[in-house]
Amino acid sequence: MPNWQMRDAKRRLSELIECARLEGPQTITKHGMPYAVVLSVETYSELMARPDFKAWLTGGPKLDDFSIERPRDTGRDIIF
Repeated sequence: MPNWQMRDAKRRLSELIECARLEGPQTITKHGMPYAVVLSVETYSELMARPDFKAWLTGGPKLDDFSIERPRDTGRDIIF
């Protein structure tokens, strides 16, 4: 992901937005640390269309009637 320093992002905002639209997400850094990410509307819409993590976890197969048959074998006796 391309990095933009904060001062450059402010000065070249139109270019930053266009790069986000054409090339993908753009990272803005402040004092060398990631500070923000600029996304295109299309990328943002795709992210928002995905179910949230909780919905994904709870949306799986229902295991209420699931049972496991375990053998009653207790193994062998070991003499120490």
